[in-house]
Amino acid sequence: MTGAPHSRPTQAVVLAGGQGSRLRPYTDDRPKPMVEIPGTGTPIIGHQLNWLAEEGVTDVVISCGHLAEVLQDWLDQAQLPLRVTTVVETEPLGRGGGLKYAAGSLPHPDEPWYATNGDIWTRFPLREMAAFHDERDAAATLALARPRIPWGAVETDAFGHVVDFIEAPPSPYLINAGVYVFAATFAELLPARGDHERTTFPRLARERRLAGYPLPQGAYWRAIDTAKDLTEAAEEMAAHGR
Repeated sequence: MTGAPHSRPTQAVVLAGGQGSRLRPYTDDRPKPMVEIPGTGTPIIGHQLNWLAEEGVTDVVISCGHLAEVLQDWLDQAQLPLRVTTVVETEPLGRGGGLKYAAGSLPHPDEPWYATNGDIWTRFPLREMAAFHDERDAAATLALARPRIPWGAVETDAFGHVVDFIEAPPSPYLINAGVYVFAATFAELLPARGDHERTTFPRLARERRLAGYPLPQGAYWRAIDTAKDLTEAAEEMAAHGR
């Protein structure tokens, strides 16, 4: 069994320990999740916590690393919509080890949980993803996004004539969107050190215990990885009133 049937998680882990080197100079004095989306006055982590609260989450564990004290100071002063605990790795554990370490502080170890990377800015119904996860009796479910290719594409016919130019087309492939639903027992499957995406996930895929939930049509998703991502996210939020 992978947990209580049809239960909706009320707890989550946010992985917020990355260096954010591609976002410099924004990350020179703050961790990546503390970078503000221009025009909102709120850091990425603030948007994430609000979204998680709207989706029924009451408790969040934030795994901190780079400049952890900056994030912790902001959490101490912010009006938060849920309960937040922070954990800090005393030594690098890798993504899987860090996730396992943070999961150890979840308040309900016998219940399922969400997790998200700290640089993801998205809005979609997490409850529907949890229902999808339950229906498949999965140990873990990944949200899947179809990002837009950042370059224009050229379409040709069989003879080699150019027939069209397509600006920033959607990718033909789905990618890991960095948002997850995990069964209560998933933490036991994680390595104490290392990368779960190279160990735990491939093993679960072979066992058909890993599910992939495509984001609904029209759902907003963006990984904030570069200064260009920040600018484009601000423009998209202004255009859609987010």
